[in-house]
Amino acid sequence: MNESQRPSDYPAWFRAFARLIYRIVGWHVEGAAPNIPRFVVVGAPHTSNWDGIVMFFTSVILGMRMYWLGKHTLFKPPLGWLMRWASGIPINRESSKNAVEQAIDIFEERDRFVLLLAPEGTRKKVDHWKTGFYYIALGAKVPIVLGYVDYPRKRSGLGPVIMPSGDIEADFEQIRAFFADKVGRHPDQKGAIALPPKA
Repeated sequence: MNESQRPSDYPAWFRAFARLIYRIVGWHVEGAAPNIPRFVVVGAPHTSNWDGIVMFFTSVILGMRMYWLGKHTLFKPPLGWLMRWASGIPINRESSKNAVEQAIDIFEERDRFVLLLAPEGTRKKVDHWKTGFYYIALGAKVPIVLGYVDYPRKRSGLGPVIMPSGDIEADFEQIRAFFADKVGRHPDQKGAIALPPKA
């Protein structure tokens, strides 16, 4: 194995099956999983329920299991096992710690962990991104990797690796520039890559 190649989280047969399905539907994966044990993946633009399926195939093909956060109530019987099987991790809304703090704790507990977050927070058009992904990465001292879907080209994949500097405005300029030409399934619903208004 090349030293720059990240060890796969999925068996070879499952990755081959995912690549076959992707080719059949005409999609292609670009980029490679960075050889970094822990990082946050920003998934954008998020305008359709299909985005989750596309990103799942992307993660399998790249051999990189991506976890997501959900309300702890989603993980109760009878379907809690399914949520965990699908790489979900419960966040307790009743905890004294907020979601960002809980996510940082998860990073600190694991030697190998990739967290996927959609900062638009909804499939509808928004006027700014949620910044939780940034403060999770900053607090956990892990990089941010830009993950994307681009429906007109039928491409998905991973782009630059950004280590949060603490200057969120400067870092957002890099993020905005990368996603500028990426188009979602419903282009009119793409959210503005902007910081929330200052209080």
